[in-house]
Amino acid sequence: MRVDELARWLQDVAFADLVDAGLVDAGFWVVRRTRMVVERFPRFAESLRLETFCTGASALAAERRTTVTSADGAALEAVSIWVNLDPGTRMPARLPESFWAAYGDATAGRKARGHLRHPSPPEEARGRRWAFRSTDLDLAGHVNNAVYWELVEERLGTEPAETLDAEIEYRAPAPAGEASVLEDGEWLWVTSPAGEVYASVRVDRGN
Repeated sequence: MRVDELARWLQDVAFADLVDAGLVDAGFWVVRRTRMVVERFPRFAESLRLETFCTGASALAAERRTTVTSADGAALEAVSIWVNLDPGTRMPARLPESFWAAYGDATAGRKARGHLRHPSPPEEARGRRWAFRSTDLDLAGHVNNAVYWELVEERLGTEPAETLDAEIEYRAPAPAGEASVLEDGEWLWVTSPAGEVYASVRVDRGN
């Protein structure tokens, strides 16, 4: 199973959990960072179990972990930092009381750290052209965060990976159109034509 497909599943199960908790209208969520650690990728025709839970929160952000497992040995864990935005202004907003009522006990006082921590691209990083399509956009008119995982899948190449440890940090919303991908070792950066960094990616195959 491709990692960009897995990333979309992570979104779907997160939204389903918000629906179950009655928090669909409590805010507007964007992903700040996602790390995916795969011990064994899901394979075609496997029956999979997805479990998600809130493992931390701060005034403006929440941490969500999701596991994907199967009886045949598929195993991965993902952890994402989600930032809550005001639906009208699209600016960071404090988590509402309804969030704490639904997830406060689960966080057990653990904090969600939403600050940027990836390095900026070095001057010697080599670049190549990339393009985002209009079909890559989400309801906010920005490139959906799962689309960036296509770069991870491309880095893995045609030989199937057995394990993976990859993390993407989202810095700025990207529109459809031309972009660039800079590479340096295990790092990738997706930038605008003017050099603004949309996202940074760390990829470790683990084998």
